[in-house]
Amino acid sequence: MDTRHMRLFVALGETLNFGQAAARMNMTQPPFSRQIANLERDIGTVLVDRSARQTRLTAAGQRFLEDARKVLASFEDACRDARLVGEGLKGELRLGFMMHAAHRLVPNLLRAYTALRPDVRVRLEETTPGEIENLLLSGVLDAGITFAGRTTPALHEVEVMRDTLSFVCCPTHPLAKRAIIHPEDLKAQPLIAAPDQTVAVLRHAITEFLARAGLPTHFTLEPKLQNTVLRLIAADLGVALVPSSICDQLGAEVVMRPLFQPPHLSVVLKTRRDADNAALAPLITLAQNINI
Repeated sequence: MDTRHMRLFVALGETLNFGQAAARMNMTQPPFSRQIANLERDIGTVLVDRSARQTRLTAAGQRFLEDARKVLASFEDACRDARLVGEGLKGELRLGFMMHAAHRLVPNLLRAYTALRPDVRVRLEETTPGEIENLLLSGVLDAGITFAGRTTPALHEVEVMRDTLSFVCCPTHPLAKRAIIHPEDLKAQPLIAAPDQTVAVLRHAITEFLARAGLPTHFTLEPKLQNTVLRLIAADLGVALVPSSICDQLGAEVVMRPLFQPPHLSVVLKTRRDADNAALAPLITLAQNINI
């Protein structure tokens, strides 16, 4: 028994006439009648009362008609959903992102994407830049927003924004009064930054800035999360150089000051080159054209 047998029976149940039902299914009546008889044999019960002058369904036939309609409706839904997923109009998209992108980039990109693909469920995974590439390569993520770094042949990347470094400290810090921060201003300052294995690109940019003044790279505290970095700065436990994009809504507990000739950071959307999720295509197109 398959869905075709169910369609034959539904046609009979709706017309209660073997001839009309056969015509609806583009069949002649004898083979149609044999198919219904075969269906009854496979199920093991009589579905159609043929003794009366007018064809009618037995109680078992009535129940089978109801259930067959539900099964066929579910089958049609499954076919439609598969087609929509194949076209990238429905399904799931797993997007990983670093905290640095959460303030401005991720909300803007998601707003534009969900307007284009409202039936695609976006699963968000906030993690560190050091983990995003591994999660992409292992298939846990479909796409990831992170800093541009080393080139990996299996991954494709699109630049979505250019960021710069800014200086942050607590409001009572002496450097909070400066209009602009030079590398030499950071001499003997307790620096806070995430570990190299967590965000190597950011650490390199900080080191590059300090090197202009011949300053050694030494960090007093190395929390993994950028939010923790900001909380430690608010507690006056040190200062930091952070991406400018996270400084939009710092609040009164932390002060941001621009750097003299700040290092630039490229933020990219990374995807696997062999990815087969059709929902990725519009995200990549948006990333290529988004204006942050």
